[in-house]
Amino acid sequence: MLISAIVAVSENNVIGLAGHLPWRLPADLKYFKSITTGHHIILGRKNYEDIAKPLPNRVNIVLTRDSLFEAPGCVIAHSLEEALLFARDAHESECFIVGGAAVYKEALPNCKKLYLTRVLATVKGDVFMPSIGDGWVLQSETKIEADEKNIYSMSFEIWERP
Repeated sequence: MLISAIVAVSENNVIGLAGHLPWRLPADLKYFKSITTGHHIILGRKNYEDIAKPLPNRVNIVLTRDSLFEAPGCVIAHSLEEALLFARDAHESECFIVGGAAVYKEALPNCKKLYLTRVLATVKGDVFMPSIGDGWVLQSETKIEADEKNIYSMSFEIWERP
């Protein structure tokens, strides 16, 4: 099973502000949906609480240390290893790490593919993307200009490492 991460990051490494995304970029949301639909996604409890419902047409695995936490329509896992095992046992071909920062930090050493949206702006934030580590090779890049729906330009990058 391929373990991938998908994330949107500003030029100053911001990924969140006050428990939410610090931007509204419909082009990035559409891209995220197109990449992750039909797959297992692994997200932290805080990320799930911001979304407040399972993302449709995906198996949502919520990581939490809280043994009483419930998320209707989601699978609850108490460790990254448990979440990955669940996806592997379901014969998933590509499982996606979708955040937040603590989940990325723990999972990135296991990832072989990274779908990185570079938000071409400096924004205010209180959650930052951890280091992705070394050895990544850029496979493709698609630039999207800002428009009436997307306040910032962005670049969809796909990185891989052996």
